[in-house]
Amino acid sequence: MTRASTALRKLAALTAAALIGVAAAPSAAQATPDPKAPKDFVALHDVDPTIIQEMRYYTEHDFMGEPVDGYKKPMCLLTRPAAQALHKAQIGLLKEGYSLKVYDCYRPQRAVDHFVRWAKDLDDQTMKAEFYPRVDKTRLFADGYIAEKSGHSRGSTLDLTVVKLPARPTRPYAPGEQLTPCYGPKAERFPDNSLDMGTGFDCFDTLAHTDDPRVQGVQRANRDLLRNALGAQGFVNLPEEWWHYTYLPYQPDAYFDFPVSRRSLTGNR
Repeated sequence: MTRASTALRKLAALTAAALIGVAAAPSAAQATPDPKAPKDFVALHDVDPTIIQEMRYYTEHDFMGEPVDGYKKPMCLLTRPAAQALHKAQIGLLKEGYSLKVYDCYRPQRAVDHFVRWAKDLDDQTMKAEFYPRVDKTRLFADGYIAEKSGHSRGSTLDLTVVKLPARPTRPYAPGEQLTPCYGPKAERFPDNSLDMGTGFDCFDTLAHTDDPRVQGVQRANRDLLRNALGAQGFVNLPEEWWHYTYLPYQPDAYFDFPVSRRSLTGNR
């Protein structure tokens, strides 16, 4: 056998071994599986199936204009104590002919990271005309609209509203449709079956402050209806956002990053 043929055989053997090694190596997904939810997390639907769920960050109708990282299913996950307290608030509202509707519940850290990346991309102004018409995007961090950590990632914070029953479904958002300011009159905003709260959900504007003095009449009464129903069950409002509430008697110590999906709750009862 010539030296050339011997060298070619050795090269072929090394190449085959390398290919076998590549085939046997686990994929990145296999090597780093998604984390699971702690045992005290539940799907809200399992605790109260009557609460309406319109999970905005699973869709393109949010302030970024695209589905958010970590939302694999359009479902609300919460700690069990928060879900049970929300169920009690719902019972009271149902008796008055209303229902709660949630927009966002547990939010994985990867979703918060997605918000941060978007906020730093000053060229992306896709949804400005609806969600932040009067706010310069360079101010989103300084004004507190975007942060690197969120109480949502702890499982006891959620964004929600009140709907008059019987509830008509909110029409789907069509990407690219003409946008209207979130602070405009209800008839001019994107249609939502929510009671008129004075602004739409996720409106980056001072008019969304829960006690803004410009909000009066029916809009003020609707905000108070939501606050009173939740406050009676231990939820506390964030003053800058009429839709944002946290169940305070229970707060986990960690910020979690498991995705929003039924699979994340495997084994939870």
